[in-house]
Amino acid sequence: MENEKKLLVIDDEPAIREGVRRILESESFQVETFANGHAALERIKQEPFDLVVTDLKMPGISGMEVLKAIKEIQPDLPVIFITGYSSVDSAVEVMKLGAVDYIAKPFTPEEMLQTVKTALEQRVVALEDLYLLKELRDGEGFDRFVGKSQEMVKVYRRIMQVAPTDSTVLITGESGTGKELVARAIHRHSPRRDNPFVAVDCTSLVESLLESELFGHVKGSFTGAMHTKTGLFKVAEGGTLFLDEVSNLSLTTQAKLLRVLQERQVTPIGGTQPTPINIRLVAASNRNLRDMVAEGSFREDLFFRLNIIPLELPPLRERTGDIPLLVGNAVRRCADELSKDIKGVTAGAMQVLQSYSFPGNVRELENIIERAVVLAEDSLITPDDLELSIGANELVAPDYSVVPLNVEELKEAKRHLREQAVEDIEKAFVINALQRNRGNITRAAEETGMLRPNFQAMMKKLGISAREYVES
Repeated sequence: MENEKKLLVIDDEPAIREGVRRILESESFQVETFANGHAALERIKQEPFDLVVTDLKMPGISGMEVLKAIKEIQPDLPVIFITGYSSVDSAVEVMKLGAVDYIAKPFTPEEMLQTVKTALEQRVVALEDLYLLKELRDGEGFDRFVGKSQEMVKVYRRIMQVAPTDSTVLITGESGTGKELVARAIHRHSPRRDNPFVAVDCTSLVESLLESELFGHVKGSFTGAMHTKTGLFKVAEGGTLFLDEVSNLSLTTQAKLLRVLQERQVTPIGGTQPTPINIRLVAASNRNLRDMVAEGSFREDLFFRLNIIPLELPPLRERTGDIPLLVGNAVRRCADELSKDIKGVTAGAMQVLQSYSFPGNVRELENIIERAVVLAEDSLITPDDLELSIGANELVAPDYSVVPLNVEELKEAKRHLREQAVEDIEKAFVINALQRNRGNITRAAEETGMLRPNFQAMMKKLGISAREYVES
């Protein structure tokens, strides 16, 4: 199948220009070549391309000037530089202006193809994530959707898949992972968006009051029922009803809820006439409902009725690569709200945050940052401002549940702890470098003083993907 990616090559040396063209066309890329930057820029103005490969030093207009012009014409167009070894410093400099990578002469066909393919893959991921985030943030309050990890991209995709439907969604995840935010995003992108979104916290009311809130009641139906009350099932008519922490419903209320969902009508407490309902139900739980079914504390038939579309939110400790993005977003928001001139966090503070387990997930992170913004006396938040008593050692705390019984086991335990400590600091080192350089491996390696192959080897060993840090 013909490759639909359109690439543009600029080089004043015919041999290199044609050599690159042949290499790229061997993978069926569509390639156009130009001997100078002026002609290439005019072509880019006429039609969008997917990637540009250009020489850095050319007569007339340099590669740096070409890059600056491209950023004005097509800002998301990735640019790769070809340079001689003597110009590597210059190549690194222009990459700070927005180039995605460089390749030094002489290069092999394999090196050229791998560099181009990596850049194209990063662009696809960045554009997809940008589209998803733009869609989800298209509305007030959705700026807190932050994260480019594979785990969060799966969540974004599931939201956009289920939102146009009327299917019931069950959102699961630990406290603080953003279950209500997801429910609101589903409603916001559904055909019901112009109708009410009604959220009910199933832990906040006793059983009798909760049933009255959900189903309504008629005047005089019980002591204190001084007026007829419309239940939230009817208040949400035409829209979305969100039942948060549905696991806290009693078995009696579960039975009544199941009946309402099956019959699509509700009878208020003390009433005799059921009325039809037209709502989309989204439920959430921080407990495992399957386990509760096995224990007998949650109805199996209700579970199946709720679990039509499951959507699981990952805890923050499973997407630590998103922490720098979340921190930056939280700092900006809190600084604006509190009118403080806080620019960000120090490297030490970021290391502490990336090593902390966040049992309260994103909600806890936001609370920690708000406290730090209030306490910070300088423009950068320090580890002391975070006031995390456990600090950076929390994730690597030794497990003393199994105490060594002899000297050999003691040696093995000590070796394991040393390796774990080294791996944790290596992980923080790599993630910070990728974050600072927007996922560009070459720039991250150059900045840290490592050779690119060695940096990539460390990434592979630690299971870190650069695509999670590409700035969209």
